[in-house]
Amino acid sequence: MSMPLHPSWLDIVLRLALTMLAGAIIGLDRGVRGHAAGFRTTILVGLAASVAMIQANILLSLSGKSPESFSVMDLMRLPLGILTGVGFIGGGTILKKGDLVTGVTTAATLWLVTVIGLCLGGGQVILGIVATALAVFTLQALKRIDRMIPREHRARMVLTCDAAQDVLNELPRILAPLGCRDQFQGRTHSPTAETAEYVFELTWRRPNSCLLTGDILSALDRRFQIKQFELTTDV
Repeated sequence: MSMPLHPSWLDIVLRLALTMLAGAIIGLDRGVRGHAAGFRTTILVGLAASVAMIQANILLSLSGKSPESFSVMDLMRLPLGILTGVGFIGGGTILKKGDLVTGVTTAATLWLVTVIGLCLGGGQVILGIVATALAVFTLQALKRIDRMIPREHRARMVLTCDAAQDVLNELPRILAPLGCRDQFQGRTHSPTAETAEYVFELTWRRPNSCLLTGDILSALDRRFQIKQFELTTDV
């Protein structure tokens, strides 16, 4: 199916209904998982794109034009502007917490829903349906595979202990059985010189589905006082 030069009200209703359905299906996955842009947001984003494309279709100048000529008209700048605007919405869903960046998948989802809305609003129904199916497959089925991929994890840790304690030799022996490596960052003494504070960067490789932070904290808590433990990302 392609964009007709004279869309009927039935064509318009079908496009809007399919757009809302596609946005609802994709947004439901985001909403159930507690993401900021969920069920209603994806519907509204897709609907805005679809309405923009329908408006472009209705406003087409028909004088001396064939059904294949609409793609080269200046009026196509309207849906392209919609894509640019969604970039700002997507940027607002990306959050940085310390060194951790979240919301990238949600931003990509909003961008994809916009493209799907443009497809359905422009009458490319089959393409829009296929894109919706692939989006759901990527967000749901491939998420399980993504969680099983081993990834490099990093954490910044600050320990407090007796100044005489041999932390630099004890720590690797504790972390080695867990598959965790430490890198010494710095050391400061207390005013009384009785205690010392050590800063380390920890690295380990595990799938996201296999949490290791609890095991690390339990093992270290038996020997040291953990003042700070913060997950970071490689920049």
